[in-house]
Amino acid sequence: MSTCTTAPRPTSWKEVTTSMAFQHYCLVCGGTGCESNKADEIYRNLIRETEEQGVRDDVQVVKTGCFGFCAQGPIVKMLPEESFYVNVKPDDANELVSEHIVKGRTVERLIYKEEESKEHARVDDISFYQKQFRIVLRNCGFIDPEEITEYIARDGYTALEKVLFEMSPEEVIAELKGSGLRGRGGAGFPTWLKWNLTREVESEQKYVVCNADEGDPGAYMDRSVLEGDPHSVLEAMAICGRTIGANKGFIYIRAEYPLAIGRLERAIEQAHEYGLLGESILGSDFSFDIEIRLGAGAFVCGEETALLASIEGERGMPRPRPPFPSVKGLWGKPTVINNVETWANIPVILVRGSEWFSKIGTPESRGTKVFALTGKINNSGLVEVPMGTPLRDIIYNIGGGIPDGKSFKAVQTGGPSGGVITADHLDTPIDYEHLQELGSIMGSGGMIVMDETDCIVDVVKFYLEFTVEESCGKCAPCRVGGRKLHNILTRICQGKGEPEDLDRMVEIGDAMKKASLCGLGQTAPNPIMSSLRFFKAEYEAHIHDRICPAGKCKDLIHFEIIKDKCIGCTLCARKCPVSCISGERRSPHEIDQSQCIKCGECFSACKFDAVVKA
Repeated sequence: MSTCTTAPRPTSWKEVTTSMAFQHYCLVCGGTGCESNKADEIYRNLIRETEEQGVRDDVQVVKTGCFGFCAQGPIVKMLPEESFYVNVKPDDANELVSEHIVKGRTVERLIYKEEESKEHARVDDISFYQKQFRIVLRNCGFIDPEEITEYIARDGYTALEKVLFEMSPEEVIAELKGSGLRGRGGAGFPTWLKWNLTREVESEQKYVVCNADEGDPGAYMDRSVLEGDPHSVLEAMAICGRTIGANKGFIYIRAEYPLAIGRLERAIEQAHEYGLLGESILGSDFSFDIEIRLGAGAFVCGEETALLASIEGERGMPRPRPPFPSVKGLWGKPTVINNVETWANIPVILVRGSEWFSKIGTPESRGTKVFALTGKINNSGLVEVPMGTPLRDIIYNIGGGIPDGKSFKAVQTGGPSGGVITADHLDTPIDYEHLQELGSIMGSGGMIVMDETDCIVDVVKFYLEFTVEESCGKCAPCRVGGRKLHNILTRICQGKGEPEDLDRMVEIGDAMKKASLCGLGQTAPNPIMSSLRFFKAEYEAHIHDRICPAGKCKDLIHFEIIKDKCIGCTLCARKCPVSCISGERRSPHEIDQSQCIKCGECFSACKFDAVVKA
């Protein structure tokens, strides 16, 4: 048996404070977003200040993974007081130590306060976190991801130990089946079934693969899990290896994630040192190892057969299915492929039980889902909520609503492969079934919010441009169909669209869905189909009236100066990059429409509302 020791997993910050070895803990966000805003310098400065101010032995400064509340970063949390400091800068380290730690006083200018309250909120009382339920992100913001002992202290590797010495492969499959866990990569395929298919195939060699090739615009869920809790993925992959009879695993991650790669490398090294990877894990008869493979950033490599081709050293292009990877995958051998979020659920399910997990979410979509909430939203960041949570709760209670008093227009879920959800559907439960009914998909978890100033046609054109650029070109439906759809959308945005274009796009989209080789081509028309369903009037305005209601499409707008409001301050003329505005000082000005490039600089510069967008 193993000598691996564990401690009960705290479920809130209050439980963390009950058995503290230090008087204070400074938790510094070490995710990519905060790191890019000098979080590492904040971390080093805090350590230096505790030494210089003579409190080093009383304080532990920890660099954690992403706290999720990205809009407020860089973030420093202080325990046991549960103080939540936001927008911290390296020079603030001196004051945080001298005031908070030495004198016991809150640094008011940095403390987070809810808008409606003058009192600072404790971490567990912040509205951004209150409706969240963290399973996948359970350790992000709690532990140092580069210290395996901190993962072990929060039930880390307990599930692997249980699988090695207390459970048969059949019992592991039964637990996963009872949990109702479905793949979080987008398709929602039952995890237990995928594992069992591979387990039942006779083969001298099998493989386990982690898909960390996260390519959706605005999505960073998998990256943040690997940065904040890499051992959860390593443990889950080892559990899978034991269950299906595999001794080798690969993590396929895009090279643009250097922080996640570095922490994975560190985690693999430590797991070897502790006997949790390699030969005879924990003294058992099971051996398993993991290698990292770097991708070059091709979106199509998120498709499992293209990913396998890339690992094998081939060009990342999809292959016809069947046979499916579960039967014939990496180098022709049976292979289980799951994405990062799916893997991160596995250890918790096996420790806490399938019955516990299955009570979270909805009967068809159980557990939680992590979303990257971005776009026109006050509280952008990582959000983990139970399946079935209404979209309204995510947008307004967690996300804090739309900035600058603007109106919510739509949210795009599922990235370039998803669809739009309108204000009429804000009370829709977010799960696989309900999103599919609306013509969208869960996808890997991107959620991009749009307000009244966004043009739906322009947004859809952006997504089509992305999928056209990322298409591998192997099959004609995707290669040709995607380009034709993009060309039609471009014409519509230029005011050159025809009424027949709407039916033409539906016809092409249907053909792509039926005939494309992989999910990229099959789902590329989704944004068009969904937006035509809910925003057809906006397309018609572009085609029939030659106007863009949102004022985004440059070819369909122009700027004018209202003479009665213009005082001749000349500010607009000075800002104009092409000098197309003329007029004497203190006299009304005029725009030469033939020269105007519609950049909007005059509109932004005018302080008297004399420049209008028409």
